[in-house]
Amino acid sequence: MKTLLSKDKLFVRIAIGFVLGVLFGWLLPELSTKIKVIGDIYLNMIKMMIIPIVFCAVFCGIANIKDGVLLRKIGFRTVALYVLMFVLSSIVSLAIAYLIRPGLGISFENAPVYEGEITTPSLSSFLTNIVPTNIISAAANGDTLSVILFTVVFAVACVAIGEVAKPVVEFVNSLSAAMFKILSYFMEFSPFGVFSLMAYSVATYGNGIFSALAKYIFTCWLACILTYVLVMLIPTCLITKVPFKKFLNACGKISMVTLSTTSSAATLPTTIRTSVDDLKAPEAISNFTLPLGCTINMCGGACSFCCLAVFVSDFYGLNLPFSTICFLVFVATLINMAAPGIPGGGVVLGASFLSIIGLPFDLMGAISGFYRLLDMAFTTMNVLGDVAANLVIAKSVGEYDGKVVDD
Repeated sequence: MKTLLSKDKLFVRIAIGFVLGVLFGWLLPELSTKIKVIGDIYLNMIKMMIIPIVFCAVFCGIANIKDGVLLRKIGFRTVALYVLMFVLSSIVSLAIAYLIRPGLGISFENAPVYEGEITTPSLSSFLTNIVPTNIISAAANGDTLSVILFTVVFAVACVAIGEVAKPVVEFVNSLSAAMFKILSYFMEFSPFGVFSLMAYSVATYGNGIFSALAKYIFTCWLACILTYVLVMLIPTCLITKVPFKKFLNACGKISMVTLSTTSSAATLPTTIRTSVDDLKAPEAISNFTLPLGCTINMCGGACSFCCLAVFVSDFYGLNLPFSTICFLVFVATLINMAAPGIPGGGVVLGASFLSIIGLPFDLMGAISGFYRLLDMAFTTMNVLGDVAANLVIAKSVGEYDGKVVDD
């Protein structure tokens, strides 16, 4: 029992809550609909942490970059490549999600209904709304994009004034640690929230919920695999001339760590050493691009958000206009900078993402029950995207030639 209650076994407790919730929903359907209040509290906890987590993560990711010389040399092309890879990953994931349509073709006892409105912004309204007249009011209203914009400008200003801003940076670093600690406390409530929401879902929608969730898991994994092949493996080997076999072997070694830890940060030492030792990447560039990639390069996040948006919209019988699809890719690109490095942290960002798009995030409770299975794939794609980008960037500045890697 003591082992089960340990911090690193949270995903096991969530899985137990998931299974018990399913059984409860089958055996006691009337009572299951009445205990949804527990799940609602859990979702409110997640929603409450969205703004502080986004602010702290985005600020710290920018303000803690200290190597100004290297930043000026390769910083722009690094960020540009990361954004390009994210957009390409989004395109691949959207194509797979719309090919499979995991939320369609499911037979429900009671069809889910959503009465809200999907966000369909025009360019002018988007640009106007993203710049808040009052940042406190924007934060209070949950305007995540406005908070991100302010945070980016604030962090860049702190970097620009240097030592004068050191107390501010230290304060926000401390605030970030406190916010993530609070979030970790809330995540301990996840087994109860998942239990409640699964019991309610089974009692309300019937067995069709399982078919939908199974198709969603398959869609996410397939999107990740094809993203790796089309966005990372083939382009990297063609551009840098690194042998396919060597690149695959290095990625395999790194994947063993990501699949077991589901943490980009925990995998970082292995990522750097494998890139430098096995793929002969320049150490100076690797020490800059790979840690930066842990913060802003989220190809797995692209797979996650795009598949999630299609799944949820189809689940509720909603159509996503083309303008909304473009908007969700843009939003996903921004919000992934705030990806928290704690177990289940992706659930918070998923809820935030859906709320910005105007989609319901009630399904995040059910998804969090097996999120570990998804996070294994998403984290692996995030890290392998860093490895691929590192080689391409080094090649672009004339510091790398894949031919030096022995066949």
